Amino acid sequence: METRSLGSSKLAITPVCLGTMTFGEQTSAADAHAQLDLAFERGINFIDTAEMYPVPPRAETCGATEAIVGKWLVRQPRERIVLATKVAGPGRNMPWIRGGPPALDGANIRAALEASLRRLRTDYVDLYQLHWPARNQPMFGQWQYDPAKERECTPIRAQLEALAELVAQGKVRAVGLSNEHPWGVMQFVRHAEEFGLPRVASIQNAYSLLNRNFEGGLAEVCHRENIGLLAYSPLAFGHLTGKYLDDPAADGRLTRFKNFGQRYEKPGVVPAAAAYCALARAHGLTPTQLALAFVRSRWFAASTIVGASSLAQLRENLDACEIELGADLLAEIDRLHLVHTNPAP
Repeated sequence: METRSLGSSKLAITPVCLGTMTFGEQTSAADAHAQLDLAFERGINFIDTAEMYPVPPRAETCGATEAIVGKWLVRQPRERIVLATKVAGPGRNMPWIRGGPPALDGANIRAALEASLRRLRTDYVDLYQLHWPARNQPMFGQWQYDPAKERECTPIRAQLEALAELVAQGKVRAVGLSNEHPWGVMQFVRHAEEFGLPRVASIQNAYSLLNRNFEGGLAEVCHRENIGLLAYSPLAFGHLTGKYLDDPAADGRLTRFKNFGQRYEKPGVVPAAAAYCALARAHGLTPTQLALAFVRSRWFAASTIVGASSLAQLRENLDACEIELGADLLAEIDRLHLVHTNPAP
């Protein structure tokens, strides 16, 4: 599989990334290792995880995903793997992670990375990401900024300074953001330039047929500042596979973990998913093929993060990512988007 540079970093990543957030919850260690083997055999060099995984986050399983990945990683040629993980920030009610975590300050970022390195059984991570902003921001299904919810948080410059120390120590090769917004991205860029701190190479945000919010302000910012999008949730928690249309009780995250995917519980989600699934079938594609091929086709998508709870699902997802969509079908997708505009922000 081809590789491309991730933003301004020296990382060469494949356009498909294996997401691991089911490992240790929906996916056993043995099945997870089989998925990792398959992805590596198919030429994928990019693996994404996080200290809080698996999801939904629980004290009993926190860190299990990284530990599963670590047991696989020690058997691989480390230099051929681009390994990404994330540090959890404040405001998400997870007291089992460093007591909150209370902040994205230097002490918390260092403690988080050291723990991740132990679980991952490696001396460094290639991409270290801030899992969500430390400041007040709408995210994970929230869609309105509310200044009344402002809270104290570690300044962006201080966050970058903490990351700079880890880069200087050789424990991190590049840094990235996740679930960020245009103002935040520009502040990270400004501070990096003004104070000689690491430039962010990537932003990992939700992007799918049901959520194309990235195409507004963030697409321009990331293009002009050379920051790559790592698109997560391209199948919209399974909605874009069509399985919940065929069987609302189908096994998956939405039925196993109630109130977990609030982004996908909004009233416009099901009609939009139905429209895209019908479009796929009218063109001889499965809904999964349409959804993943669409994200892969975007000029701003540095890599599409695919995850699965089984080996069969992963095979289907990897195959779907190889499909090319024609201009006429892409135009039909855009016409549907104007009718069903971002129902799952």
